[in-house]
Amino acid sequence: MTATRGTHALLGVLFLAAATVGTWLLWLGWDDEYTVDAETGATSGPYAPWQVIGCVLTLVLLAALAARRLSPWLVVPVMTVSFTAAWTWRAASADDSGLWAVGAVLVLVGTAAGSTAVSLAARRLGRRSAGRPG
Repeated sequence: MTATRGTHALLGVLFLAAATVGTWLLWLGWDDEYTVDAETGATSGPYAPWQVIGCVLTLVLLAALAARRLSPWLVVPVMTVSFTAAWTWRAASADDSGLWAVGAVLVLVGTAAGSTAVSLAARRLGRRSAGRPG
């Protein structure tokens, strides 16, 4: 039974890593264009607010669902490392200034904090609802 539990966890971790990278690809990975305001010359981007919101909501859903099957102590490092690696790969290849490293730290901290909060809350809620007579 231990081998089955270990295999289940390994497959869950691999699926979670792939889904996390897929989330980055779906929402952010395809966009590398910056927008320049013609009046002010200010540059923004490459992501539009709707892309970031969609990405965050998808990651929240993914963390909540994963925490129902996997320990939050697996969910958090897998999502954090997977998403940060995907983001960093693109940012480092497109940035000559070196500021991608600052962004990578911010993505790492944000992803770790968010996946921790969501996965722990989802696990706690899942245990409460499972304990109720039905």
